[in-house]
Amino acid sequence: MAKVHFLNVKQGDCTIIQHNSGRVSLIDVCCGNLTPQEAAIGTLMKALTHSKGNYRMCQSPTEPISYLKSLQVTELWRFILTHPDMDHMDGFENLIKSLTLHNFWDSGARKEKPDFEGSPYNEDDWDTYVKVRGGKAGTNSLLKQAGAKFKYANKPDEQGGSHDGLYIVAPSKGLMDNANESEDFNDASYVIVYWTTDQRIVIPGDAHDGSWEYALKNHSDLLKNCSILLAPHHGRHSDANFEFLDTLKPKFTLLGCAPSEDLAYNAWRNRNLFYLTKNQTGNVIIETREKSLAIYIENQRYAEDNGCDTTITNSQGYYYIGTL
Repeated sequence: MAKVHFLNVKQGDCTIIQHNSGRVSLIDVCCGNLTPQEAAIGTLMKALTHSKGNYRMCQSPTEPISYLKSLQVTELWRFILTHPDMDHMDGFENLIKSLTLHNFWDSGARKEKPDFEGSPYNEDDWDTYVKVRGGKAGTNSLLKQAGAKFKYANKPDEQGGSHDGLYIVAPSKGLMDNANESEDFNDASYVIVYWTTDQRIVIPGDAHDGSWEYALKNHSDLLKNCSILLAPHHGRHSDANFEFLDTLKPKFTLLGCAPSEDLAYNAWRNRNLFYLTKNQTGNVIIETREKSLAIYIENQRYAEDNGCDTTITNSQGYYYIGTL
């Protein structure tokens, strides 16, 4: 049974996919530098904070490396960095030190090194990213862009073994060349489609208008009427055109931990599309069934307040809220 874990990692992204093949993918990482003390405070906040309409789960982030270890994961088949912003590689050095990483997907982005003076992020994470991207850390670095077909991702290996149902629908080489020239890397973000049990889950990093225009023109068959969408750019307005939702029509969208006033709620409300926020749910786990996807959330109080049967939990004790 494949599982997808959308982790609650402050204003960043981190998605774990446990494939049916036994391989594990990690798409982005954030909060990988949380100290044990910070994690303990988060656990306390989960127990103490709750108010109708604001569940404050964003104040209780998950440290992803410990989370992976709790799943008995000691090695990652692939790490996919959607784009080189620090809220998508926060804790990358700790990750590389803690687990074996076999493959790194390089989109071709060549962003200049940020200025870390006064930054909440760790310069060593950037330096480790550059080293891994360059194939200098014992990890296989793969330059892959939209439409790429390759073994283990979306093609069987030479022995006909299973692949992991991962498809790249953006960026194209043209989008990447433009991003490297303009230094605007949102339109260079990977848009990944995970296809499992006849259902498609779309994980788009910070994809912006150009990404969606290209992806819908060239790969609409992989995107239209999808089951689940991780909201691009954490669900922020970001001066974005949300017409891509008219084609994707996701049955369920998960918005991130941006401040409430920055979230583009109306883009979903005006289209009668169902969404939840990580502030409501905490971590979200999607478990595959034969032809469906079961959704479990970390936050018991949200499940109780919305009439869910909290006696139904998964192996991690998360609460069942529905099936797609």
